[in-house]
Amino acid sequence: MSQPIELPRWADVVLLPLINLAIALLVAGLVVKLVGFQPLQVLALLLKGAFGSKAGLSYTAYYATTFVFTGLAVAVAFHGGLFNIGGEGQAMMGGLGAGLAALAWSAQWPAWAMLPAMVLAATLFGTVWAAVPGALQAWRGSHTVITTIMFNFIASALLGYLLVNTLKEPGNMTPESRAFADSARMPGVNEALAWFGIEWPKTPLNLTVLLAIGAAAAVYFALWKSRPGYAVRAVGFAPEAARYAGMQPRRLVVGSMAASGALAGLVGINEIAGVHGRLIGDFVAGAGFAGIAVSLIGRNHPLGIVFASLLFGALYQGGAELSFEISGFSREMVFMLQGLIVLFAGAMAQVAAPWVARALALGRRDG
Repeated sequence: MSQPIELPRWADVVLLPLINLAIALLVAGLVVKLVGFQPLQVLALLLKGAFGSKAGLSYTAYYATTFVFTGLAVAVAFHGGLFNIGGEGQAMMGGLGAGLAALAWSAQWPAWAMLPAMVLAATLFGTVWAAVPGALQAWRGSHTVITTIMFNFIASALLGYLLVNTLKEPGNMTPESRAFADSARMPGVNEALAWFGIEWPKTPLNLTVLLAIGAAAAVYFALWKSRPGYAVRAVGFAPEAARYAGMQPRRLVVGSMAASGALAGLVGINEIAGVHGRLIGDFVAGAGFAGIAVSLIGRNHPLGIVFASLLFGALYQGGAELSFEISGFSREMVFMLQGLIVLFAGAMAQVAAPWVARALALGRRDG
């Protein structure tokens, strides 16, 4: 079995993903050309839709906010030697926790107390939902790939049951809760900028984006600048050596999964508190699974995950614009582009690595 090519850290985190992205766009352009569209026109319109206006940029950042949370969730577990593909269910539970807190207290509490309580509830519910598979892995040997998949289905069923039988607003045929009080609504970026006299279009982008930036910074410092983070990475890289060094792999496995679930749970703040203002059933919309691709493309590093999230946010927003601007260009074509990026930047991430290694070695010799 071939070993992964060793590259300098900067080349592995920055250069290789950029090359893989370029290959994916080239292949996607060929496919677009074969079905009768102009690749450069499609790319230009996609970029225009994602970044060409204040509204487009806001939608891109709104989607990216959710992907930052789910991508970080996958990365934290990965560094602990685990493959957490339960971000979908953990995000649902985070939204449930935030929604229950809002339904219970938003009518009485002011925003300065209500919003932190929702954040705490979202992280707590996500933490518990992920810690159970972590404990099963640590003490019973149950593989997290299997248990987290199953927990996705359980979370979906539980949320659906509660919305239909317990939390549904009386007289409303749609399975959703009553609207929260204003204190439980995360301010939009347009509102925040208006405080400084800056006009900005009203979009779903809300101040949860600051929470996402803070989460990325916190994950970086926790994993690379703290002793517990070093222990988590040591367990993930060599569990037997970590045990010999006096570390406690079982506790660290559960801890990394718990932190992973807490990050995924924050998706509920972006969606439930920031956009919908009520608890609904389908607010995650596949973001937990997209987080796997985001983490792979970002090389499981917080900075890379932020850029990968912006890439996926641009694809979501720019793809929506394409379907309006070009007649016959369907959402399936956008999904194809996303799939190619995942293929080349994720599953086939090491294909270009030998060429990059040779080019860097040649450059060193010439220098």
